[in-house]
Amino acid sequence: MKILVTGANGYLGRGIVSNILNSGIEVIANDVKTDCIDSRAKLVEGNLFEIKNPYEYFEKPDAVLHLAWRDGFIHYSDSHIDDLPKHYTFLKSLAGAGIQQIAVMGSMHEIGFFEGSINENTPCHPATPYGIGKNALRDLTEMLCKQKNIVFQWMRGYYIVSDSPYGNSIFSKIIAAVYEGKKEFPFTLGQNQYDFIEYSAFCKQVAAVIGQKHEQGIINICSGRPEKLADRVERFIKENNYNIKLKYGAFPDRPYDSKAIWGDSSKIEKIIN
Repeated sequence: MKILVTGANGYLGRGIVSNILNSGIEVIANDVKTDCIDSRAKLVEGNLFEIKNPYEYFEKPDAVLHLAWRDGFIHYSDSHIDDLPKHYTFLKSLAGAGIQQIAVMGSMHEIGFFEGSINENTPCHPATPYGIGKNALRDLTEMLCKQKNIVFQWMRGYYIVSDSPYGNSIFSKIIAAVYEGKKEFPFTLGQNQYDFIEYSAFCKQVAAVIGQKHEQGIINICSGRPEKLADRVERFIKENNYNIKLKYGAFPDRPYDSKAIWGDSSKIEKIIN
C-alpha cells in the first residue's frame, strides 16, 4: 500500500508519517518544506495546489491522507474559506484519476456549540470560518467518494496534549512561557470540559485509520472522555515539573466554546483493537 500524506511537515504530519511507516506502509510525504519529516518516506516538496495532475505526479498512490490546512489555530482566518475551493479541486482530481481511498483530517469545531458526546450523527452548526470550512470540505469529500465508490474517512480531531513547544495549543504556549522564564500564565477559569488526547495516541489512531478500509465515514480521533481544562493543564504542569502557575480569570471563555464536549470513541476503539 502506498499513501500520499499532504501537510506532512506540520505539527501533526511529522508524528503521523512516522507511525504509518512503522506499520510497513509506503509513504509519499508532501509539504512546502520537508525538513522535519521521517527520512524513510519519499519526500516531495512543493505546493500541492499548483500541481495539475496530482495522481500521476505523486506516482498513483492507493490512498491520500489530506492533512494540509493553513491557520488551523486561527479560527477566524479568511484562509479557511479562501482555500476551500483549492482543497476541493485537489481531492476531486485524485477522485477522478482513480485513487481508492480518501482520508481527511477534520475537527470537532465542525460541530459548533454542543454539550455531550459527539458521534457521526451529531448535527453540525459550526460557528467560525475554521469550522465552516472543514464542515463544507467534509460534505464535498463525501459526495466525491460516493460518486466514485471511493473509501471515505473523515477523522475528526479533538484536543491534543503534547510537550512540544512547536504547536499552537495551550500546552505548547505554556512550554514557551516556561522557556521565557515566566512564573505566571494568563488563563480562563478553566471550567469547560474537553476531550484531551496525547499527541502520540493521536498519531497512532490516525495511522490506524488510514491503514484499514473497514471502518469508514466520520471517525473520532479522541480519548472518549471529558476532563476539565483547568484539571488537565494543572496536571500537565505537574507532570513536567514546570515552575509556573495559572492566573485564573485573566481571559474570558470564548463564546463559541462548549461547556462539555467529547468524542464517542467506539469506532476508533474497533480499529485500534
